[in-house]
Amino acid sequence: MNYPLKNLKILDFTYLLPGPYGTMMLADLGADIIKVENPNNPDMLRMLPPVVNGISAVYAHINRGKKSLALDLKSPEAKDIIYTLVKDYDIIIEQFRPKVLEKLGFGYNDLKTINSSIIYCSLTGYGQTGSYAQRAGHDINYMALSGVDSFSGKKITGPSLHGIQIADIASGAKNMVIGILAAYIKRQATGEGDYIDISITDGVFAMSAFTTAAYLEGEPLPQPETQMLNGGGIYDYYATSDGRFLSVGPIEPKFFQTFCQAIGYNDILQNVDFSPETVHRHKKRIAEIIAMQPLSHWIEVFSNVDACIEPVRTLEEAINNPPLSERDMIVSITSDNGTVFKQIGNPIKFLSQKYIAYSAGVPLGYNNDEILQSIGYNKQQIQQLYAKNVIAKCN
Repeated sequence: MNYPLKNLKILDFTYLLPGPYGTMMLADLGADIIKVENPNNPDMLRMLPPVVNGISAVYAHINRGKKSLALDLKSPEAKDIIYTLVKDYDIIIEQFRPKVLEKLGFGYNDLKTINSSIIYCSLTGYGQTGSYAQRAGHDINYMALSGVDSFSGKKITGPSLHGIQIADIASGAKNMVIGILAAYIKRQATGEGDYIDISITDGVFAMSAFTTAAYLEGEPLPQPETQMLNGGGIYDYYATSDGRFLSVGPIEPKFFQTFCQAIGYNDILQNVDFSPETVHRHKKRIAEIIAMQPLSHWIEVFSNVDACIEPVRTLEEAINNPPLSERDMIVSITSDNGTVFKQIGNPIKFLSQKYIAYSAGVPLGYNNDEILQSIGYNKQQIQQLYAKNVIAKCN
C-alpha cells in the first residue's frame, strides 16, 4: 500500500494515552515508528486487562503499527543508540515533564546538533513554560483548569466525568498530530526542522470556542445549564420509561418544529418565548412526555423523521448498528504471535485506499535486535547490551 505518511520516521518516547494515541494515528497512515520504552518502568497500558495471549488488548490497539525498543535511557550506551537513530528517525515525540530528556542528553538542542532538520514535539499537560510546567496532571485536571468544567454538567450536581478522555485525545493527541504534520510540511519546503510545545490544557481551552469567544467580548461568566448547548435549552438528554435515554438536539427551527409535532407537543410552537422560566417549563413538559414511553417507541417515532433525535446506545448497540456498522469501524488486527484482535478502525477515510496499521502492538523490546542491527550493531554487541541491561526483552 502507498501509505501517505510512509516517509515519516519517528522516535516515540510517549506513554499511557495522549502521545501513543497520536502516534497510532500516524502509524495508521504509514509512519515508521519506534516506541522507546523504559524496561524498568514500562508503559502502564501494558498492565491493563484484558490480557490476550500475553499482551494487553488496550496496548495492542493503541500501539499498533509500532516497533518496540526497550532501552534504559540512563545508561551511557543509550546515547550512542539514540544519537545514531536520530540521523534517520528525525521526528521526536516525547511526553516527559520539561527538562527530563534534556538532563539525559536527549533534549531538542542535543539532538539538533546531530540532525539540524529534526522535528521535536513535547506533549505535556501544561506546556513547557509557566508555573504549572512541572505539575502532574491527568485528563480530569486539564478539563478543570481550562474553565470548561465550570459551565458543564448540572447546576445541582456540578461537572461530571466523561466516558472518554476528551482532553487527552481531542486536545493532546490530535493537536500533536497536527503540529507534527505542519512542521513536516514546512520542512519539505524549507529544509528546516522545528520544536513544538503542545499543552493539553491550552488545547482544551481553545476548544471552548463559542462560550469563551462570547465571554471575552463581554457576555456574563458562563454557568451550567444557562446556554443553548449546555442544558439551558431543549438540547439535552431525556429519560425514557425503561430507564434509557434519548438525545434531543433540534437547534434549527425546522428540526424543532418537526420534533414538537412528532411528540405531540405543539404549545411551545404557538408561544415562542426563550426566557429561562419558559424554557424550563417547556423542558419539564418534554421530559414528562418522553418519560411516558420506552426507548424503542421513540426510536420508531423518529426512525423516518429528520429532527436530530437519536437514542443513547450502549457500546454493543453502537457497534452493531448504523452508522458505525456500515463504516468499517471494527477491524481485525493480527499480533506477532498470530492472535487476532478486534480493534477500532481508522476514522479518517480516503477514497484511494483504506489506511490502517495491520500489526498489533508488540511485547516489550520485541524489535530490539532488528532496530540495532539496522544501525550497525552486530549480534555480539547486542548480546553485550542485554547482559548489561541496557536493553531488555519481555517474552
